[in-house]
Amino acid sequence: MKLIKTMICCAVISSAANFCHAQHPFNNMKLKDEKRIELLLDMLTLDEKISLLSTNHGVPRLGIPNCGQREGLHGIAIGGPGNWGVRKVDANGRQTQDEYPTTIFPQSYGLGETWDTELLHDIGIQMAEEMRWYAQSPKSVCGNNLVLRAPNADLGRDPRWGRTEECFGEDAWLTSSLNVAMIKGLQGDNPRYWKTAALMKHFLANSNEDGRDSTSSDFSERMFREYYAYPFYRGIVDGGSRAFMASYNAWNGTVMCVNPILESIARKEWGMNGIICTDGGALGLLISAHHAYKDRAEGAAATVKATTGQFLDRYVDDIREALDRGILTEQDIDKAIRGNLFISLRLGLLDGDKTDNPYLSIGRDTTLTPPFLTDEAKSLARKAVAKSVVLMKNDGAEPLLPINTDKVKKILVVGPYADHIIQDWYSGCPPYTVTIAQGLREALAAKGVEVVAMKDNAMGQAELMARQCDMVIVCTGNHPFGTKADWKFCPVPSDGREAVDRQSLVLPDEDMVRLLYRANPNTMLVLVSSFPYAINWSKEHLPAIVHITHCAQEQGNGLADVLLGKVNPAGRLTQTWVGDICQLPTMMDYDLTHGRTYMFAAETPLFAFGHGLSYTSFSYGKPVVVKKGKDKTTLRVPVTNTGKRDGEEVVQVYARFEGSKVKRPNQLLCAFSRVMIPCGATVEVEMDISHERLSYWDETQHRFVLEPCEVELMVGASSADIRVATKTSM
Repeated sequence: MKLIKTMICCAVISSAANFCHAQHPFNNMKLKDEKRIELLLDMLTLDEKISLLSTNHGVPRLGIPNCGQREGLHGIAIGGPGNWGVRKVDANGRQTQDEYPTTIFPQSYGLGETWDTELLHDIGIQMAEEMRWYAQSPKSVCGNNLVLRAPNADLGRDPRWGRTEECFGEDAWLTSSLNVAMIKGLQGDNPRYWKTAALMKHFLANSNEDGRDSTSSDFSERMFREYYAYPFYRGIVDGGSRAFMASYNAWNGTVMCVNPILESIARKEWGMNGIICTDGGALGLLISAHHAYKDRAEGAAATVKATTGQFLDRYVDDIREALDRGILTEQDIDKAIRGNLFISLRLGLLDGDKTDNPYLSIGRDTTLTPPFLTDEAKSLARKAVAKSVVLMKNDGAEPLLPINTDKVKKILVVGPYADHIIQDWYSGCPPYTVTIAQGLREALAAKGVEVVAMKDNAMGQAELMARQCDMVIVCTGNHPFGTKADWKFCPVPSDGREAVDRQSLVLPDEDMVRLLYRANPNTMLVLVSSFPYAINWSKEHLPAIVHITHCAQEQGNGLADVLLGKVNPAGRLTQTWVGDICQLPTMMDYDLTHGRTYMFAAETPLFAFGHGLSYTSFSYGKPVVVKKGKDKTTLRVPVTNTGKRDGEEVVQVYARFEGSKVKRPNQLLCAFSRVMIPCGATVEVEMDISHERLSYWDETQHRFVLEPCEVELMVGASSADIRVATKTSM
């Protein structure tokens, strides 16, 4: 009897323990989100609240697992050049770094050049799948990291910006549309749960690296609303992101991580009720670089009071000191960490043991192929490269591209990136890589075409080989500098990276290109670069030029698909490529109206925003406004493939405001669509034009105003290649 009583007692205690773990009041999924968060806040100790100001926001005492962040601009970074991996200690007590494979896509700049929202959505889905797999698989030791630092919503207003590789381009509408697509892919379509949480970088106007930790980006409220903040605004309102990182810089003199607009605009106007975090080391920089506060305690207090709820910095002692001095209260901390708890709730981390989260099954079955090794992942990576290829030039009665294997039997592929793929600072570890030379060699083996790879033209050897070949492909561009040892060091003036802006737009290897062209006029340039270049000589003389970006694991196969005509290129430039650095305003001039971007540039560019060619041709019919609603106008335009190949066209719509009483852009991208059109076929392309995009921000009324004026809607293949137009009144 005593044994039975003991067993019953133990069972009751065990049951009660399980109930306490699984049935805290905030675990009740029938309650509204805000109520659950309030209940949780009431249960937290002050120490737990302080711990929640970090990026690992868990509460073990209450059964809430830790949840960290990972980088993921073009694939999840676990390991890689930036050492984002899991740190271990070896038998000798030394810290080691393990690397874990993930699917690596082209740099964000290349993804932008796809102009393909569906593709960005699919890439977001793939990255989220891999993120969940590493968080939940029994085979993984990578920790529960479900907040992904992606996408980058910054705008490439100047090609000298060292982190141009991280952005989608210079246009606010294009960037925001791609942001929204990727965010939706990352977070999933479940009404209750997110697959991962998308944390946008870097709010706001962070597009100079030199002096970024102490400078101020200065511009009007109107430019804030219409341009610099617009991709973040749409990422929150349309995409559903509830997380972003505050940038190092100030806006109009106030540092971003303590700026009142974090609360007054992002939270109260846009509904950003999630994570706002600092950038790495930003708390210390408030004092040492910006000199905004006399000590770290004051800086920490100001950061929390601005509702920045996560520090990427040491902070605990500073927060405790601020509390002791009375310059920070527990209620201030409550307000700042609410967003962290909301993210945990949407990721399913506040449900206890009883949850219907559909994403919890990912990675549990160890017999399944890891998501980064599936054929679908490899195919998606290859497609992303092919769709990102921009055919910038392809002249001649018999164009060099696509490669005619009946005539071309020996190809020289030469340059630093002919047979080498370099990962950038925010890359992970690809499970494999296919270089340009390798991709061409494998694709052409069955056709009896020889591919010779050379790194450079040392001793003129490449010139000698060029004379023996039917075609030369020069693969050169910038070095992405992905290691810590290279921090703040770019020996070539036209290179750049995080912490270093470019000082030149000149392509260093253009002399090598000239020599090879002299040896063989069938020489083309594959510009493998994170930035635009002023390639005036190459544009004038070379028969063909192609642009791609770094890092993609399928770079060689994807490019080969395009060069050989298996895929018809349709990538488009996302920045204005100037022909001379003197066409740019000074670096710290953030006022676009002084000549920045396609919207306000006064001089003809070397290559226009939106430029990109195809192996086929397209004609445009008369555009017609088919519907005009309260919030949008729907435009329809027939586009016909008049060439001999199936192909995709990126139909672009630009607005020009006639009779406007305020300064408006010379032209403004307001809609686009990448559409497949079979040879000889006509497709009626319909695009919705947001009236908000056609509006301007009235600083006296503090709202977007749709000005009553006539708007010319210009449709074409680039900002400089307008084919047809129609006018409509607003």
